Amino acid sequence: MSGDRIVPRHVAIIMDGNGRWARARGKPRTMGHRAGVEAVRRTVQTAADIGIEYLTLYGFSTENWKRPEGEVSDLMGLLRLFIKRELATLDKNGVQIKIIGDRHRFAADIRELLDNAEKRTATNSRLKLTIALSYGARAELVDAVRQIAHQVASGKLTENDITEDLIEQNLSTAGMPDPDLLIRTSGEQRISNFLLWQSAYTEFVFDDVLWPDFDREHLERAIESFAGRERRFGAVL
Repeated sequence: MSGDRIVPRHVAIIMDGNGRWARARGKPRTMGHRAGVEAVRRTVQTAADIGIEYLTLYGFSTENWKRPEGEVSDLMGLLRLFIKRELATLDKNGVQIKIIGDRHRFAADIRELLDNAEKRTATNSRLKLTIALSYGARAELVDAVRQIAHQVASGKLTENDITEDLIEQNLSTAGMPDPDLLIRTSGEQRISNFLLWQSAYTEFVFDDVLWPDFDREHLERAIESFAGRERRFGAVL
């Protein structure tokens, strides 16, 4: 990409299409998920190379727990493998890892791996990689409301203290800029309970490519689309 091209500060991606990718090749869904891990590796590297500051990936939703037990088990195995194999490289390349979502539903060893990944990379700043695991935006908003309600009930806040900024401070993405660009692969055109509050003024790109085939060209094409848009944030320019 040329040096004068606009690069979004924060890109979020809904990684969709692993199952269809596998089915089209006559392979089990698990092979699609494995190929999807390779796409994650490529995308993280590309994001760092082209100067994206924040990359947020929708890895596993709260609804995904409803999938067949065997598929969930395989996904958990891939998560373990990804962290164990990639953590050293991510750390070396200056990637900071942050996990959002309800990690209490994961097995103890996975929670430990996630905690260690966050601690080990906490001071890195080249790319801030957020992975949404066991995440649902509605649940995130409910948690934020509960935290604020507790502060009101305890007398630390009054109802007049409740502002948009206060709500943002109680979200799992506190301290992060809202996504400038959200990409969804596989041709689906919905956001599936992902970053509902944070995406109020986000630009969307829906790409027909299945996630395992997503590469640098697809990311750059999405950014080109983003760069050509006029972001008004509700104002008339």
